[in-house]
Amino acid sequence: MKPVTHLVWLLMVPGILLAQVQTMDNSIQNLYLLSGAKSRSISPENLTGAKGAGGMTTLEKGSAAHAARELGQGWKVNPYVRIKSGETFTMADIEGPGIIQHIWMTPTGDYRLAIFRIYWDGEAEPSVESPVGDFFCSGWGWNHEPQISSLAICVNPKNGFNSYWQMPFRKECRVTMENMAEKDLILYYQIDYSEVDIPGGAAYFHAQFRRTNPVPFKEDYTIVDGIQGEGHYVGTYIAHGTKQPGWFGEGEVKFFIDGDGKFPTICGTGEEDYFNGSYGYRETQAKDGGYRYTDFTTPYSGFYWVQDTVGAGSQRRFGEYRWHITDPVRFQRDLRVTIQCLGWQSEGRYLPLQDDMSSVAYWYQTEPHHSFPKLPLKDYLLLKPGT
Repeated sequence: MKPVTHLVWLLMVPGILLAQVQTMDNSIQNLYLLSGAKSRSISPENLTGAKGAGGMTTLEKGSAAHAARELGQGWKVNPYVRIKSGETFTMADIEGPGIIQHIWMTPTGDYRLAIFRIYWDGEAEPSVESPVGDFFCSGWGWNHEPQISSLAICVNPKNGFNSYWQMPFRKECRVTMENMAEKDLILYYQIDYSEVDIPGGAAYFHAQFRRTNPVPFKEDYTIVDGIQGEGHYVGTYIAHGTKQPGWFGEGEVKFFIDGDGKFPTICGTGEEDYFNGSYGYRETQAKDGGYRYTDFTTPYSGFYWVQDTVGAGSQRRFGEYRWHITDPVRFQRDLRVTIQCLGWQSEGRYLPLQDDMSSVAYWYQTEPHHSFPKLPLKDYLLLKPGT
């Protein structure tokens, strides 16, 4: 008798468990399997996600009432929200259990001053907190959006921000956007989720932003610290702004796991190596003295450079992402992740740099989570010439 295959085993599982497996692990291999999960979606056209409640806004209340004035209800009357300066808008408040499977949005204005947050199961402090651009690997702001085609994050022209991180919750999910800018923020968005029971072993998604400008001389940049609990680390985005000419990416990425002291359990060999590139992203120096690099975007990693900052001097700016989807970094008690800020000087010697570094760390863990550091003040978040 042949062994029972994985597919046959799935078909033999009781209906409720099968629905969970299908919904928590969708792929092209199992799309033909039916599920008892209920598909729902929240957008300005259906702010509650309720069944049969989309596109109901009347002209009296619609954000695009002027454009729809000759057509009326049902004709794209409320496709966006306007978030006034200093206000926090609740994008979604969903009763669980369920799982967010896709988030799309296109915000206007200064991405560093639009703060994206997610709260799980009624918690007082967010599990996701980041300027919206950095969360979507676009830390260098308006008109500097990369094109990214990865499994977890996609950025499509011009600023079509997409997240495919799977985000389960049991009791409640609340998603907000804070506008710290002086101008109103226009936000189109859609949050696609399923109502479904969540397996006991499902952890919660987390993402944390940090910035240090400049990185102190001979000090490592901290990507994340203070993670406590059980979970696994799944991704890193870094916005690296250089302060001087020459190569900037010799620094090693280090993972300090479950009580590691001075030395980490995982130690990489260089910044571009960690982001799955090599040899300076094919760095070349042009006749004008500026540097050129080769962008790439793949399912698991990528690199881009902001091409209007190519001069020989300061202000060269780069973005790098690395997803640990098939190789998550697992921890049982705690985790700290750092990177050295390191380049070259004369006679083949390393040079500790003092660059502008920002990052978002992405991971799953059990709750409760350790409190995040407070976000930097508004003026420190902003990208300014000469910083």
